[in-house]
Amino acid sequence: MIVIENLVKKFGEQVAVNIPSLKINKGEVIGLVGNNGAGKTTLFRLILDLYQADEGFVTNKDLNVAQSEDWKIFTGAFIDSGFLIDFLKPEEYFEFLGKMHDIKKEVVKERLVDYEKFMAGEILGKKKYLRNFSAGNRQKIGIVGAMLIHPEVLILDEPFNFLDPSSQVEMKRLIQRINEQGTTVLISSHNLDYVVDASSRILLMERGQIIKDLPNTNNEAEAELKSYFEA
Repeated sequence: MIVIENLVKKFGEQVAVNIPSLKINKGEVIGLVGNNGAGKTTLFRLILDLYQADEGFVTNKDLNVAQSEDWKIFTGAFIDSGFLIDFLKPEEYFEFLGKMHDIKKEVVKERLVDYEKFMAGEILGKKKYLRNFSAGNRQKIGIVGAMLIHPEVLILDEPFNFLDPSSQVEMKRLIQRINEQGTTVLISSHNLDYVVDASSRILLMERGQIIKDLPNTNNEAEAELKSYFEA
């Protein structure tokens, strides 16, 4: 599904990402973990062609992300609030995303029903622009928008940030549900408990490199991760 070869990104003299080779298979839930500055967000931005690589390449379903736009049709992502359109209301934003992916307005409304518990009655029908929502609700709007298109690949950077405990639990359920529908999911998180519970495979980054690639079918990565971070 996603293949990385000889991927290097530098900011000045600092090497932010240096990954010789990585393959993410269809249907996996990849948990990307590491301390601040490890390179997690930079890697996601490279996968989404938001940064230009200094060396190497990323392919998504055999499409080089830097040379083609076609992969965007089947890829959903939310990295930060820069993905939102602040002068729109939530309903307008979701309809805009639907239009971009040839999803009819009626279908968008039907799909939003699946996210009612996650939105907790705080988003739809409020007649507010996106810029006027709290950080937590902006996070929810971005995540729902990324999932709403039923992507084949979903990339979420720190999706548990800004969410209250009930919403974090529901977030984990939504990740598991969309994966059961066939979506390949990549998430980064500082919350080890949630990422271990949600992921089938965990990549540990340090100084731009993937230093551990851990299978996690039965949460077997938890002890090794906790040992690493405690050290």
